[in-house]
Amino acid sequence: MKKAKPRMGQIDYVIFYTVFFLLAIGVVMVYSASSYYSIYKMHDSMFFLKRQLLWSLLGISAMMVMMSIDYHYLKKYTRLMMVACIPLLIAVFFFKDVNGANRWIQLGPLSFQPSEITKYVVVLFMAMSIEKRGEKIKSFRGGILPYLIVSGFYAALILKEKNLSIASVIMIVTLIVLFIAGAKITTLCFGVVPSFVAAALFFIFSEPYRKARLLNFLDPWQDPVNNGYQLIQSFYALGAGGITGLGLGQSRQKTLYMPEPHNDFIFAIIGEELGLIGCTLIILLFVIFVFRGIRVAMNARDTYGKLLATGITSVIAVQAIINIAVVTGSMPVTGVPLPFISYGGSSLVINMLAMGILINISRQVENNKNLKV
Repeated sequence: MKKAKPRMGQIDYVIFYTVFFLLAIGVVMVYSASSYYSIYKMHDSMFFLKRQLLWSLLGISAMMVMMSIDYHYLKKYTRLMMVACIPLLIAVFFFKDVNGANRWIQLGPLSFQPSEITKYVVVLFMAMSIEKRGEKIKSFRGGILPYLIVSGFYAALILKEKNLSIASVIMIVTLIVLFIAGAKITTLCFGVVPSFVAAALFFIFSEPYRKARLLNFLDPWQDPVNNGYQLIQSFYALGAGGITGLGLGQSRQKTLYMPEPHNDFIFAIIGEELGLIGCTLIILLFVIFVFRGIRVAMNARDTYGKLLATGITSVIAVQAIINIAVVTGSMPVTGVPLPFISYGGSSLVINMLAMGILINISRQVENNKNLKV
């Protein structure tokens, strides 16, 4: 007997508008942060704004499409996506490195970062597989270990690209999904987490540039011209902004003091121009998003939806936490963009596509009224 098609309810408008608000702030701040750099490098103050607007429109289109497609159809293509990610992650080594890292596939004026889609594909696989595995997830060998191996494999490929940050995001999100799926917290806390910490320390100290970043994070002024430079400029930006900021467009650090201010350190420019009030608003929007994402997961109609919503929400939350922590000097400098706000094509479009999936899950909750404000 054929399964009846799930009845679609209302979307979670809080997530919908929160994402659009973050996206709008991102477009404005990319223009503000990049205008001086664009004139100097590209001879066009709106160079990055035009590209960000284009990517935003593509991202919105991708989100709208995924909002209307039942997320269960993704199961049919998950294994294919898992396989496709492997040659894509390897293909980056055939293209010229950028600042010593091989993370992008260059196609003329366009570039694509395979690691951005891989982190969501891993979430898709875990949600699909754990739903089938059921209670076995509570055991280490038959439940937790297989997912650590799969996630670790993709994280290792990404690590080879010299992208410890996204590799870390994948492993952290893996732990979160395993915990929500029912894995024993004692096994995770006393067995898996210490192993992760030991592995992270090994990879940090095995690469001179990562070791230098860690040491300079502890005291950036010991090498203010090289490894500590970007973090020091971030401190100057945040300090200059104070409570209310210098005003939109009035940043001084973006005038070639901060390297590529529209990318990973855009939060520092927000702090300088919009002050503590602007930074607090950004953080509040992410908190609202995470809270609503958790509610969607709690009310999802099946285990697959619950784990998928958890994974998607976790990816955004972990990246936002890492980015803000880096900019404020709370952890070593690493290249994680601020979701929806930092400049970037593949990252933005893929994040928006994932938002479409999350909103689609919100349309199929057990009780759609639970998601009203």
